[in-house]
Amino acid sequence: MDRYHAMRVFVRIADTGGFAEAARQLHMSPPAVTRAVAALEDTIGTRLLTRTTRAVKLTEAGARYVEDCRRILAAIEEAEAAAAGSYATPTGMLTVTSSVLFGQIYIMPIMTEFLDLHPQVTGRMLFVDRVVNLVDEGVDVAIRIGHLPDSSYSATRVGSVRRVICGSPDYIEARGLPSHPAELSQHRIIAATSAWTSLEWRFGADGEIAVNVKPVLFSNSNEAAIGAARSGWGLTRALSYQVGPDLVEGRLQIVLEDFEQPPLPVHIVHPEGRNASAKVRAFIDFARERLRANRVIN
Repeated sequence: MDRYHAMRVFVRIADTGGFAEAARQLHMSPPAVTRAVAALEDTIGTRLLTRTTRAVKLTEAGARYVEDCRRILAAIEEAEAAAAGSYATPTGMLTVTSSVLFGQIYIMPIMTEFLDLHPQVTGRMLFVDRVVNLVDEGVDVAIRIGHLPDSSYSATRVGSVRRVICGSPDYIEARGLPSHPAELSQHRIIAATSAWTSLEWRFGADGEIAVNVKPVLFSNSNEAAIGAARSGWGLTRALSYQVGPDLVEGRLQIVLEDFEQPPLPVHIVHPEGRNASAKVRAFIDFARERLRANRVIN
């Protein structure tokens, strides 16, 4: 078995966390997958994976080597794509990442429409509420919310989102509208811990107003916290895109709008710059048009 194929097998095991799933995805038998890793370990002269009855984990050497494999495989794929003319025609695997809710609500429909237009492209969506290392994790395009750090990545601004406090019309009718952030102490607060790690909520153009909220309900899910507010149980803090459909349809209402901090920008980010392949260029152009036309973020 050639080294290139063995690397592909090893990376797939690292991505899936198991030999059986890697074998299924690669249309190989489990023994063939085991032999590929064993051959790779023999060639390198070190153990890459530790196997237990419950899990497969990378060794320290394996964790370093898998990132090298990703870069090597990406370079090979890029060279092959260039030789085959994919820099003129969108083709191959396209990996796009964004935060979970933004991806589910806004990016997945863009991707499916894009794939309908480009049948030679295969999409891979990575929706996680963390900053993904695009190069190390083999990601082509990211949708980032917030101010970007200085980097060599190319970025295109496509909109902005606000940090808002909201509740249902029934809750507001029963408990009243807060007229100042300090009055949040008089309301039931639902906190989404995955989005707001601090209980010091800031307001105003420069964040000059700070309020230490005391939630009576915590949730590690943004969607669950918003759902509780939608049901009339209390007030929650969210990004405006997360509650966009609820605001449009009147299920939620924004409070303390005059005290909001400045909006956070939304960018399409990619690491390849002018050397981007046709699939990346085409997706960025397509997503830019769709996102800029979205009234929730513009």
